[in-house]
Amino acid sequence: MASIAEIRDGIATNLSTISGLRTTTTIPDNPQPPVAVIQPSSISYDRAFQRGLDEYNFVVTVIVGRASERQAQRLLDLYCAGSGSSSVKTAIESNRTLTGVIQDLRVTAMRNYGTITLGEVIYLAAEFDLVVYTQ
Repeated sequence: MASIAEIRDGIATNLSTISGLRTTTTIPDNPQPPVAVIQPSSISYDRAFQRGLDEYNFVVTVIVGRASERQAQRLLDLYCAGSGSSSVKTAIESNRTLTGVIQDLRVTAMRNYGTITLGEVIYLAAEFDLVVYTQ
């Protein structure tokens, strides 16, 4: 079975295909947007008999800039698109096995498009839900 670190690293590698988008596998104290933060949210064990399948759920939070910046919303719109060279969904699903580390993954939803506060700064961000299947 793949480790959480291996899965996060693979997702980060897939996201690196988006020009200008930084990635981090840890929650930053002071983000440098645009940045994608990759975090596990839950694990469902034993989805198949004999430890045949585990289901990992990850959240990728894409932070694009301060909420007051007009360009930040335009950029976030591009990341949220279902296709295209800046699409988070397209980038993450570009290598669905993470080069053999997992069985499959899918981006299932984009949610919470809006502001988040980190430290004392208000940023514009969106969250993407991922389902990862491991053997």
